[in-house]
Amino acid sequence: MVLEVNDLDWEKSVEKGTKPVLVMFYSPTCAFCHQMEPYFKTYAAEYHDRVVFVRINVTTNLWTAERYGVRSTPTFKFFCDGKPVQEMVGAVYPALLKRAVDEVLVHGKECAKNSTTIDYEITGYG
Repeated sequence: MVLEVNDLDWEKSVEKGTKPVLVMFYSPTCAFCHQMEPYFKTYAAEYHDRVVFVRINVTTNLWTAERYGVRSTPTFKFFCDGKPVQEMVGAVYPALLKRAVDEVLVHGKECAKNSTTIDYEITGYG
């Protein structure tokens, strides 16, 4: 199952989740997003017990897209312990996306330990 999130539930679903998260930043008019969607859903079903798969529409959730530097769609970002650990941009080969999921499962927590902690006091409204 792929979870659809927005700016308001992003923190709970992605940054404070207990499992690794793969986020697909998309826009409804993006042809490559539509091309990648079936693979994303297939991998969500395959890895459902180990990875949370999330989609967020960048046209209606500008704050989250801006916070994570998303400039084009689709952008896939992997999060471990609430921290972004890997990114892939564009209509990547589905096999590369799957391999990246496997790699994050093996090395993601180690990567997250070495990355900067997110400051939850920083907001886009201030």
